[in-house]
Amino acid sequence: MLSSKGELNAAGHTTLKGNVSVNAAYAPGEHFGILLNGSVMNNNRARKDFNHNLIETGLGYFDTFGPENNRILEIYLGLGKGNSERVYKDKTSAGIVTEDRQETNFNKTFIQVNYSSKRKQDLKLFGARFPLNYGTALRISHVKMTDFKRNDIDQIKEDNIFLEPVFFTRMALSNAVQIQYTSGSNFGLKNRKFLTAGNSVFSLGLVINVGGRDMGVSGQPMP
Repeated sequence: MLSSKGELNAAGHTTLKGNVSVNAAYAPGEHFGILLNGSVMNNNRARKDFNHNLIETGLGYFDTFGPENNRILEIYLGLGKGNSERVYKDKTSAGIVTEDRQETNFNKTFIQVNYSSKRKQDLKLFGARFPLNYGTALRISHVKMTDFKRNDIDQIKEDNIFLEPVFFTRMALSNAVQIQYTSGSNFGLKNRKFLTAGNSVFSLGLVINVGGRDMGVSGQPMP
């Protein structure tokens, strides 16, 4: 969540299913932000393997407001490109047999709106106080297959529109480092056979924020 010119926000997150994502945002101007996101997932199980790679970039506008100027609103437009592979397997007397293999390349466009409040209240833990920040993000994405093969045979390409609400809580360990817990869902607005919405998301990560104005514990800019 950017709040001033020169600020850099970088984060790494992981989910219970093994999806690892790296996110970065930089403010080259007072209200202008740049996003760069990437994620990788390799989930191999007895009956299903799922591999996923994605990279995204975006441009947007941010502003601070509120009585202490500690609330942040961001709006981003972005593009992405990725691929995925699903392998459905069965265990037989002859060993593991692949029943279905789906390989997809896709492009993505999205609009995302973020809202957060910096250092709204404190958590008392082990005799110390840790400021908590809360926020939400709502993303609408259009994903379109550019290539789709099933068992090495070309298939009809699909597209879908996804609605992705996300809620997060950050606990500040210092002025620059925070722990973030994220929960969210996604919903496919079109009825598709293959390009459908995934499961709910729960992730834990580390956020580093440097540069820009130093927002003190009260949320007000430090001199």
